[in-house]
Amino acid sequence: EIVCGSRQQVISVKMSGGIRQTPITCNGHTRPMVDLKFVGETDCGPLLITASKDGKAMLRTGDTGDWIGTFSGHRGAVWGCTLNAEGTRAATGAADFSAKIWNVNTGEELLNISQDHIVRAVDLSATDSGKRLLTANNKQQVFVYDLGSPDSPLYSLPDHKKTIRKCLWTDNDRKALTITDDKTMS
Repeated sequence: EIVCGSRQQVISVKMSGGIRQTPITCNGHTRPMVDLKFVGETDCGPLLITASKDGKAMLRTGDTGDWIGTFSGHRGAVWGCTLNAEGTRAATGAADFSAKIWNVNTGEELLNISQDHIVRAVDLSATDSGKRLLTANNKQQVFVYDLGSPDSPLYSLPDHKKTIRKCLWTDNDRKALTITDDKTMS
């Protein structure tokens, strides 16, 4: 069991099977956490990133929960976070109407992509080292960006009727999956 929490919230991920379960407490956020992503196989071992209403995303070792660094730069709650499959890039989405791309090794902000509203969810493509970004915002818009030329989205996916809570690449990055408050998954 991996447990990550702030003073106000605890997130628990249970692992089944013959895996030894050891609780890990990850302190650091000052407000509730709202998203997390775990990547198990990277050059520096497993990584965990968390997003919080405190305006920060934090990177930790995935096996011990030890703090590695904080991605600071958003002006408002960070609602979404993700890592690419290699654990070299991070993406965050926030209440400041932006999605940001970060260098995991240095903590440097690589890109800032403005949106029309609060960015609720983000995901990086897995099959190409995270060269494409999927975002969902509070105007029920879903966008796909090529991070090599992020000035405008490659695609805009059909609007939803309610708030989008999560967006994910699926089917080897050929499809996008979203879940919303209108009780739909598409």
